[in-house]
Amino acid sequence: MLGACASDNDGAASAASAAPPAGLTAKAVLMAADGSEKGAAEVVESAAGLTVSIKVMGLPAGTHAAHVHTTGVCTAPDFASAGGHWNPTKHQHGKDNPQGMHMGDMPNILLGADGSGTLEYTIPGAKLTSGDAPLLDADGAAIVIHAAADDMKTDPTGNAGGRLACGVLTAV
Repeated sequence: MLGACASDNDGAASAASAAPPAGLTAKAVLMAADGSEKGAAEVVESAAGLTVSIKVMGLPAGTHAAHVHTTGVCTAPDFASAGGHWNPTKHQHGKDNPQGMHMGDMPNILLGADGSGTLEYTIPGAKLTSGDAPLLDADGAAIVIHAAADDMKTDPTGNAGGRLACGVLTAV
């Protein structure tokens, strides 16, 4: 009977290896055109897809579009270097567009009177570095906060206006 209570190092190793693996992660610091920090973003891969978490501070109050953009370059002042929305499926823009949506389309972020707010959204089925269309491909990716709200249907940008802040996603 005492033998049933005994354990060995193999049992401990098996228990540790049974734990789920840590998700692949990428992070970005969101910067304004003047070089000031305006927040941060984190993208974590899981079985469900990519969960994007964004925290913004010091931008104008109101509703703003937040998108994943296709190129990991954020050159001020207009951040056009980040390219268009991440769209490996070649759909049109917006959750309300019958031809939509881009994988980089996300809900709007609401910023309070102090210019801060958060957004968390999961991009279903997306992968960070593997699969047919990984987010972090040869030219990388960026998170962009726009000047206006996304109307969720107008292709290709959702009438989201200029780009207020941009951050290059880097695997960590």
